[in-house]
Amino acid sequence: MANLIEKLAESVPSWGAKLAYGEKSTLGGHDLIPVALVGFGFGAGEGSSEMPEGGLGPTGMGVGEGRGGGGGGYSVPIGAYVGGPDGLEFRPNLIALMVVAVPVVTAAGLALAQIIRALRGAAPN
Repeated sequence: MANLIEKLAESVPSWGAKLAYGEKSTLGGHDLIPVALVGFGFGAGEGSSEMPEGGLGPTGMGVGEGRGGGGGGYSVPIGAYVGGPDGLEFRPNLIALMVVAVPVVTAAGLALAQIIRALRGAAPN
């Protein structure tokens, strides 16, 4: 199990923007270099249950053994660097940026409303 986790962890840096966009490419004489926000997590577990003297364990089960593992990740395409006569220029993926920005703006607005409400309650009338 440990070898599998190590192999997955070693290959993560090579995934990156390839998951969101693909390889670097050329379109109309311009180089396109994709940019993505990528995150991964992996975990594994192992366990065993010792049977107490004279019977079943506390859950009514005998000797057991367990193993497990899992992982997950995400990839958000945030834009691309486009090569042109003036050099590289970043062009954002506006839809992905809005998807990321909406929850952040909402949370900031709710926090600001709570702060204002708390200050109004603390101020004398």
